[in-house]
Amino acid sequence: MPQYVDNIAPYVPGKPIEELERELGISRSVKLASNENPLGPSPLAVDEIAKHVGTLHRYPDGGAYELRSALAQQHGVEIDEVIVGQGSNELIDIAIRAFQEPGDETIMGNPSFVVYYISSAKAGGTPVMVPLTTDYRLDLKAMAEKITGRTKIICIANPNNPTGTIVTKDEMREFFRALPDNILVIMDEAYYEYAASGNGGDGGGGFPDSMEHFRDGREILILRTFSKAYGLAGCRIGYGIAKSRITGAMNKIREPFNTSTLAQKAAIAALKDTEHIRRAVEINAEGRAYLYKELKALGIDFVPSHTNFIYMDLKKNAVEIYNRLLKLGMIVRPMGSADTTTIRVTIGLPPENEEFIRTLREVL
Repeated sequence: MPQYVDNIAPYVPGKPIEELERELGISRSVKLASNENPLGPSPLAVDEIAKHVGTLHRYPDGGAYELRSALAQQHGVEIDEVIVGQGSNELIDIAIRAFQEPGDETIMGNPSFVVYYISSAKAGGTPVMVPLTTDYRLDLKAMAEKITGRTKIICIANPNNPTGTIVTKDEMREFFRALPDNILVIMDEAYYEYAASGNGGDGGGGFPDSMEHFRDGREILILRTFSKAYGLAGCRIGYGIAKSRITGAMNKIREPFNTSTLAQKAAIAALKDTEHIRRAVEINAEGRAYLYKELKALGIDFVPSHTNFIYMDLKKNAVEIYNRLLKLGMIVRPMGSADTTTIRVTIGLPPENEEFIRTLREVL
């Protein structure tokens, strides 16, 4: 086994409800660990899945033509400038394998989405970790200063996961002005619908338009997903927008049938249900306001969020708190190593948010 593979810590997903209840012998647990939409998928998407169940003996459309056509029309781009994958997660992995050679550097924030590190490392590259600012935001100036002759990719999660913070329009424009033309920027906007909706924590006023830089011809890959606001996490479907020279390179190493028929059909239907997205964003904003109020009352420090989760510092061992919450049927996400004090909590429906506060108060 290559040494760089041996050094990679595997991704640890949030604990499924079924596994927790089986392990602990409990029922009616609440999962607030994986930033899923508590409303579930659009009814239009569910109906479309049911309609096509009888076609599962056929291979899916390997080029996802109908879905890419819908996305191209929505974003005003050419169809060959759209690529579809198993969530944005797979597209991150494909892009890094396509544009990073062994020994090359990929720059990312720390903490940020751990898949950037894993994908870079498993491709034999060198992940370059740049600490966040004191207010838990990506430090674009510091990231630009880390560029060397070996830098091929910069990963920007906007909003950032796990902190829920954003980089602003002006920061993004300044960053691109200073950026060499030969570096690919992966703009990971998994939580775009929450941040850009007008209910993204500050009214969305500072959230940048990544398509501006795409239209300027920059080396940018914009990634979005149906796993979060669209409520299709179980379908594993996401997409990227980039110039055809980028999507073309990615398609060379993409698996030929990387998204299923049901996922493609569900995504097409979900795009049409703008009311479902509006409700999801509205309920999230209400839940966030409730949790802010209750966390302040408990004296817990948290980072104002532009997403459907909140990053908070309990000032106590996060893993211990996590395990105590688990035993009471509350699943959250401890962050970092075993001695850290931070957790990430998904914003749920009102009863779930209330149960989290009640359980947290009991545990603390």
